[in-house]
Amino acid sequence: MGILANTVSVCHFKVQGELPTQDLYTWVTKQLAANRFNPIDQGSEEMSIGWVHLDDPKASDFETPAACCREHYLMFTLRRDKRSVPSAILKAHLEKAQDEFLAENPGFTKVPKQKREDLKEAVQAMLLSQTLPTPATYDAVWDTRSGILTFTSLSPKVIELFEEQFKKTFEGLRVSAFHPYARAENVLDEGNQVLLKKANKAGGDNYLELIKENQWLGTDFMLWLMYQTMNEASEYSVNQEGILLAKEPFVAYLDDRVVLLGSGENGAQKITVAGPQDHFNEVRSALLNKKQITEATLHLETGDDHWKLTLKGELFHLASFKSPAVKLEKDSSVDEAMEREAVFFERMMLLEKGTQLFDSVFATFLQLRLGSEWAEQEKAIQKWLNVCSFCNGSLA
Repeated sequence: MGILANTVSVCHFKVQGELPTQDLYTWVTKQLAANRFNPIDQGSEEMSIGWVHLDDPKASDFETPAACCREHYLMFTLRRDKRSVPSAILKAHLEKAQDEFLAENPGFTKVPKQKREDLKEAVQAMLLSQTLPTPATYDAVWDTRSGILTFTSLSPKVIELFEEQFKKTFEGLRVSAFHPYARAENVLDEGNQVLLKKANKAGGDNYLELIKENQWLGTDFMLWLMYQTMNEASEYSVNQEGILLAKEPFVAYLDDRVVLLGSGENGAQKITVAGPQDHFNEVRSALLNKKQITEATLHLETGDDHWKLTLKGELFHLASFKSPAVKLEKDSSVDEAMEREAVFFERMMLLEKGTQLFDSVFATFLQLRLGSEWAEQEKAIQKWLNVCSFCNGSLA
């Protein structure tokens, strides 16, 4: 699913580096054109990687900024076409080629090693030329005002591929993961940023260490959200800059799916609790047994609008991020290009509203977690969990 779909999985990056002194949009267009996608349908190449238009994966002609620019947004799609031959088919054709070689060369009892390699290379090339490449596309939208880039894949391999292609394309720039600690810095004011640094358990600025040593940001956040949900404290107000007005009320709560992880006698144990929950009995029991929440489905509501996402706590990836449907009035006088542009802006507005609500809940948690009142909150959460031991196996 691309970024224009109502449901999409996204991760966020921060664009790092010195921007060019020349016009940014012209420079970006030039760099995308130099690293555009080249089709391999008519050849036998195994793979092709490059940039295409976000709203048309068949178009890769970045001749003008209009191909990738929408006001303060830069938008482009990474396309990867790949051919692959099933190993069983390759083996069968290679055996046939080897048998033919031995029949034509009776002096050999077996195919020499170098000849086997040559035959394998020739057979694979022949089979690849007869195989259509399978396309895959991944959208990227770069907000030049905030420096945040939204990418539509959570696959570690695809993310690594995107990071490499971005760095190769935009010399002097790179993208860095917008992990929980980086996001925490971004949503807090200066005073709370000082408290966050004191709570930082990493010994340096290495992003892998910041992620590994500060997993409490995700686990404590989701535990607190569950406590809030079960104690009917699901009302919040917007505290982050964005489309929605400051102090605008909204609702946030957990439901549908929770994943917990912990250690057991046979190693790591993963528990998934799915379906609408009344009391989260299984979850609370697992928490008492030293499990920690690593994923949870979060609902965000304001007015008649409803967002739903699965938060992956380790990296703060937003999986299955479902926004309100894009609603545009059909106008026969509007051409297709203008309609596509209207869909893009409406979609980005909805995604940014949902992200603004998420960041507002996260900031609310952090202000409590880093403050002096957290000790009392922890006691209240533990007391709520301990109800389990007095319910004779039922958490009523």
